[in-house]
Amino acid sequence: MTIPYKESSKGKKDQIRSMFDNISGNYDRLNQMLSLGVERIWKKKMVKAIKHTNPKKILDIATGTADIAVLQAEKIPQASIIGLDLSPKMIDFAKGKVERKGLSHRIDLVVGDSESLPYEENSFDAVSISFGVRNFENLEKGIEEIYRVLNKGGRIFVLEFSKPTIFPFKQLFNFYFGNILPRIGSWVSKDKSAYTYLFESVQSFPDFEKFTDVLDKCGFKNCKWKAFTLGICCLYIGEK
Repeated sequence: MTIPYKESSKGKKDQIRSMFDNISGNYDRLNQMLSLGVERIWKKKMVKAIKHTNPKKILDIATGTADIAVLQAEKIPQASIIGLDLSPKMIDFAKGKVERKGLSHRIDLVVGDSESLPYEENSFDAVSISFGVRNFENLEKGIEEIYRVLNKGGRIFVLEFSKPTIFPFKQLFNFYFGNILPRIGSWVSKDKSAYTYLFESVQSFPDFEKFTDVLDKCGFKNCKWKAFTLGICCLYIGEK
């Protein structure tokens, strides 16, 4: 199991909570800087895909600073949105952002565990996860929970880093993610482990068909994936 703090005796879930509490203040700025702004394009593509399904109730898991929740509120006016995250400091930061944008009446932000969702079965039309599924302590348990809270015909949308396979882009990507990005992330965030963990967690994540196989195993149907930016990132969709 890939964890942020190898010297710690805490479980992955507690370590992930601590890591995001530590980097919450610099999270948005670092994401934009380290991805050269392209992550914003990926997120807009995911929200566009969600909009096409005309959802009325959306759960955004690992909502972080509520980037996706805000985009959903702006682009899908008929939807009410709940943003859930394991990190209390991330949720505090997200609440400030949502209030500044005047979207508090559309977005409800809560601290919660993605592997034990505090919602009844058949509660949502869509569930989104943006760069958070890698952080599940038990991947299948988390996906099964999402399946449980989705309405019949509802969809899961997962945006996640993947490993490019095209030469020489693969080698350039690995060098940047493995060497440059952790140094910049450590310098700005003051957390030496967080961005080393990012690279390691991407390397160990079951991407492309391997992840749609996980969705299939957990009960989803019509599962598909679409790669962005030469395979750096993928959007995965599955239907209950």
